[in-house]
Amino acid sequence: MNDLDLASQTVTDWMNFCREVCEDECLAFDGKIGGVGKIEIDESKFGKRKYNRGRHVEGKWVFGGLLRYSNECFFEVVDERSADVLLEVIKRILPGTTIMSDCWSSYSCLSDEVFKHLTVNHSVTFVDPDTGAHTNAIERTWSALKRSLHGTNHVAREFDAYVAEETKQLSHH
Repeated sequence: MNDLDLASQTVTDWMNFCREVCEDECLAFDGKIGGVGKIEIDESKFGKRKYNRGRHVEGKWVFGGLLRYSNECFFEVVDERSADVLLEVIKRILPGTTIMSDCWSSYSCLSDEVFKHLTVNHSVTFVDPDTGAHTNAIERTWSALKRSLHGTNHVAREFDAYVAEETKQLSHH
């Protein structure tokens, strides 16, 4: 900022504009990922623990999908974590794709769709010994995404745009 002799508000305005462009592009993208590969899917809640205690987190749910060994991914901010919402989100995945997830009950609907569905029971292990299924890559991505958003001012108000910006950055690494 100082080297370019720009006011901090100008830089902030441009960053917000770029973030909105990312959000518009993510919303307009109707392509699908997957096909031959394996996609890990998961959901995560972004926010703060209520009263800084326990497991209850107030915030927004995000569903994500990550194609292994590539930069293809999607993250979608949703109003609720439900099977109906999941069925809308998985429309971003090509038929025939192998989907790996944890054992959340709503993922059982994936077996009814046109996917091969493998699960890992995290209360027992992190990698299924029979199928090799795991969600380690998407879990690692959640961690990176949450770290990048932690402490960002005004995230609650512009959360969708911040997630879109991070999605674009992740998919271009």
